[in-house]
Amino acid sequence: MKIGVFDSGVGGLSVAQAIQKAFPKYEILLREDIKNLPYGNKTPAIILEFVKPILQELIDLGCDCVVIACNTVSTTLITELRELFPLPLIAVEPMIKLASEQTNTNIIAVCATPTTLASKRYKFLKDEYAADVKVLEPDCRDWASMIQENKINQKIFTERIGEVLDQGADVIVLGCTHYHWIEEDINRLAKGRATVIQPEQAIIRQLKRVISGL
Repeated sequence: MKIGVFDSGVGGLSVAQAIQKAFPKYEILLREDIKNLPYGNKTPAIILEFVKPILQELIDLGCDCVVIACNTVSTTLITELRELFPLPLIAVEPMIKLASEQTNTNIIAVCATPTTLASKRYKFLKDEYAADVKVLEPDCRDWASMIQENKINQKIFTERIGEVLDQGADVIVLGCTHYHWIEEDINRLAKGRATVIQPEQAIIRQLKRVISGL
């Protein structure tokens, strides 16, 4: 069994490592598109042209399914990609539903790229699962680039997480896989005030369901 994992950058490595741990006997093929980073400030049409040849490469290498480990791609292009490619594609999107179920203050924060926040899918998730919840969306447009380049500005993260905590958010959603690399930092800032959630375990559960049907 070969499982493909695709992301624009280093966020995919975090997801691939979690998948490899869950499926040690399977071959995990990771592809990143570092040369076209960041995706989060580009239009879906431009991103689609980046993604198509990479997914085709994973298919040509014999992948049985592919995890789109990029919230930006998943929330804007998953329908088109599933029409273009014949194998199962597992999408990753901000965990609005779970956050809305977990919040006690009815205030959540979603850390995501501008393109994800502007997507129709993200709007659907908010309308469907967070109609009665206040959703804070801190400015994270520069986070992915800082993490990718390993030039993390702790002051910026501290200020933006502090702002949503001060506004009462008790669940923080990591809506970009790049942000998994600073999950420990955000947990430390939010300790005792908010829960931080990200989708790696949800991805693994969905993979198990997909694999069982292959």
